[in-house]
Amino acid sequence: MKRQIKTGFVVFCFALVAGTCVAVEVDGIAAKVNASVILKSDVILEMRRAGLPPDRYSEVLNDMIERKLVLKAAAESKMTMQEWVIENRIREIISNAFGGDRNKLMEALAQQKISYPEWRQRMVDDMVVSAMRWQTIDKNVVASPSAMREEYANNPERYTAGGTTTISVILLKPEDAGKRDEVAELLKSEPFGEVAKRYSADSRAADGGVWKNIVPADVFRQEVCREIADMPVGTLSHWIDLDGWSFLLRKDDESALRTRSFAEAYDDIERNVREELAMMMYDRWIERLKAESYVKTY
Repeated sequence: MKRQIKTGFVVFCFALVAGTCVAVEVDGIAAKVNASVILKSDVILEMRRAGLPPDRYSEVLNDMIERKLVLKAAAESKMTMQEWVIENRIREIISNAFGGDRNKLMEALAQQKISYPEWRQRMVDDMVVSAMRWQTIDKNVVASPSAMREEYANNPERYTAGGTTTISVILLKPEDAGKRDEVAELLKSEPFGEVAKRYSADSRAADGGVWKNIVPADVFRQEVCREIADMPVGTLSHWIDLDGWSFLLRKDDESALRTRSFAEAYDDIERNVREELAMMMYDRWIERLKAESYVKTY
């Protein structure tokens, strides 16, 4: 889902060693949610754990408010996590994040001055929040055929394919610029890939200099992209000089950008519709929880 509780365990766990400093005043109350208080220092600690910059303060505070609202709703619905589910999750985390070594988890917690009971409760709360979201939102989201057709018609740019190029490159270092003529002469009798392996300083030289199915603008500078755009498939470029480096290109293949059919893009369309609907449902749910609670920010 695009919209999630962003201060959940995944961020919390993998940011245990984060030490980003956040220049925000730490004293005082940031928000009140019913009988609970969120201190500014709580928000800052959350940001440090996630390695977030100061301009994310309001966003993190809002996420913490929403989290408390969801946990309150879970308590009122008497949602609980069975002990074996919790222990399985702990083992999974230790296996995936700490190589199966529980001592590494404890060391990471100690470095951040977080007690194991505090960490465990945080993890349980995350599981409850996820379960509440699934129960209330995710399991009820249905992408109807009409909504999918509307999404496909209104956002064709999301469902394109192609628009890629396969290029082979020989790149000479500045000190090897004098070898241009030698390389050009060898290409008259030897395969491009073999010459690239021997002379090129490009990162793909070992593969014959091939950059397969790329969007040139994602890889090369504008000067190189312009040359690629003007080249017919199967042709060589002239030498391109960029800051003393010498580029020689061969355009091997090119696929035109096209819009995928509805059938081809079906899975992506369904996912996007579900995400949009879930986001709307989540926002309405949170607004309802806020209306039923006392929430004040400072």
